[in-house]
Amino acid sequence: MSGSLPELIDQFLEYLEIEKNCSKLTIRDYKHYLEVFAEWFETSLPLKFISDLDLQTVRKYRVFLANRVDDKSMTLKRVTQNYYVIALRSFLRYLIKNDHKVLEPSKIDLPKTESRSLKFLDKDQVDRLVTAIDTSKEEGIRDRTILELLFSTGLRVSELVRLNHNQVNLDRKEFGVIGKGGRARLVFVSDRATDWIKRYLEKRKDRFSPLFIRYSGRVIEENNGEKMRLTARSVERIVKKYVRLARLPVDATVHTLRHSFATDLLSNGADLRSVQEMLGHKNISTTQIYTHVTNRQLRDVHQSFHSGNK
Repeated sequence: MSGSLPELIDQFLEYLEIEKNCSKLTIRDYKHYLEVFAEWFETSLPLKFISDLDLQTVRKYRVFLANRVDDKSMTLKRVTQNYYVIALRSFLRYLIKNDHKVLEPSKIDLPKTESRSLKFLDKDQVDRLVTAIDTSKEEGIRDRTILELLFSTGLRVSELVRLNHNQVNLDRKEFGVIGKGGRARLVFVSDRATDWIKRYLEKRKDRFSPLFIRYSGRVIEENNGEKMRLTARSVERIVKKYVRLARLPVDATVHTLRHSFATDLLSNGADLRSVQEMLGHKNISTTQIYTHVTNRQLRDVHQSFHSGNK
């Protein structure tokens, strides 16, 4: 293999910066984690190369991490040990992508951590949920669009119902939202969700501003149809309705689809900090509840890894 381990790590960090457009914070973290690994690897196995890395060596590295102490002379928490292993797996993926023969990163399991109970749907369950909807009528098309958009974006229900149809750029497949704490973020829409939004808007004959409108009760056209806007409670009832129809084993809610969005990205290789930004979490610690799946900026991650994209 050409290049020393530090040289390969530098190349990987340049790749994150230039090609993946990672934030400086993400690059800083990966640099730290991989430098710790490189120092351990070259000290413990001075005559070995990264191509010699095997699962037995990884286990020794995991023992090292379990006994490593931080600046406060405290041993690393399991969740912190995860970050080191995640960085190593991402580095190995990069090497494989560049034709280096190294250990397959999927063979490296993440350390088990104590985690909160987290409900989410896998890809098959999401498909069961959305296909349970009768889309022969406009209301059904609306409902399918709502579920597709929730899974595609990880939006909170409050963010979803505030959307106006002219807010969504269907050509760029993105739009901006203001989330909790007044924090603005860019949201990306999968190919599949984009198709359903287009289909829904083509069926709409009104000129109301809200992206999602109600179909029951009296039609009120004043103020650009603001009184026609679907409420958060209505969306919650819609989700519950189709969860029952699909007979899912998970008592899913709107927030379950947000969890499903995050776990879908992470299990397909997205890194935690990108998912943090796409979810609109202020602190990475909030996003860390998803590290029970697997781990590896924003537009590129979404386009590459979200199962709703073609």
